[in-house]
Amino acid sequence: MESMMRPGAMTGKVVVVTGGGTGLGRSMTEMLLGLGAKVCVTSRKLDVLERTAKELESATGGEVLPVACDVRNYEEVERMAAAAKERFGSVDCLINNAAGNFISPTERLSSNAFRTIIDIVLMGSVNCTLAFGKEWIANGERDKAILNVVTTYAWTGSGYVVPSACAKAGVLALTRSLAAEWGRHGIRSNAVAPGPFPTKGAWSRLVPGEMMEKFDMTKRVPLGRMGEHRELADLVAYLISPFSGYVNGEVVTIDGGEWLKGGGQFNMLEMVEPGMWDAIEQMVRGTKGS
Repeated sequence: MESMMRPGAMTGKVVVVTGGGTGLGRSMTEMLLGLGAKVCVTSRKLDVLERTAKELESATGGEVLPVACDVRNYEEVERMAAAAKERFGSVDCLINNAAGNFISPTERLSSNAFRTIIDIVLMGSVNCTLAFGKEWIANGERDKAILNVVTTYAWTGSGYVVPSACAKAGVLALTRSLAAEWGRHGIRSNAVAPGPFPTKGAWSRLVPGEMMEKFDMTKRVPLGRMGEHRELADLVAYLISPFSGYVNGEVVTIDGGEWLKGGGQFNMLEMVEPGMWDAIEQMVRGTKGS
């Protein structure tokens, strides 16, 4: 993946990418490796991580450490952090990219459904941030960067993805709060808010089959297209690099102008008839994403 940044811009840097085995996390990892960084990728599926690590090492010549970790479990996060430190000596940047989501009328959701999404998105980000941030502060390590992946409906809200909106709003608050509190420790905290950047697995699970065609996301974007993975990966690389050393507490939107055209990425689902939700739920449950 070509980058706007000069070759070797991340040489000597070690980055942890949660949810780094597939989709946007994989694209970020590939970009960072191409710029010279060493990367630890983590998710719950070790086989996927190992396959990704092998493929990206072959493609880029970089070094990838795959570590299985459920970010909802703080003890597992601590073990992942220790493994990255043991392998690479130190960690310079954390990208909180792991996420979970589903579409549904809120009245159909259980308390456990809310908890599942909030535990992954919000508490997963909190757990990883604490595990690395505490050690950086205790050891007096400076020039560190945290980047959180949020969404524009973190501030607009959106129907039909309410647990995700609540969780992402919390991550947004975490980003800005720690920028103010931890800046004195030499730790920058920023976020990116992507619009539609479809990945095969995530998008097929959210809006399966013919539903994807009916609710064409490109119609909501003034630029008339989806985002390309390299565009987001390039922005992420810049925000964790030394070249953005004075950027702290910022949330950069990269959505082609979507949220300005109409807030709430999934609000258009009000067009779905009540009886259709059962069929949608069955399609989603039967869809196998990669």
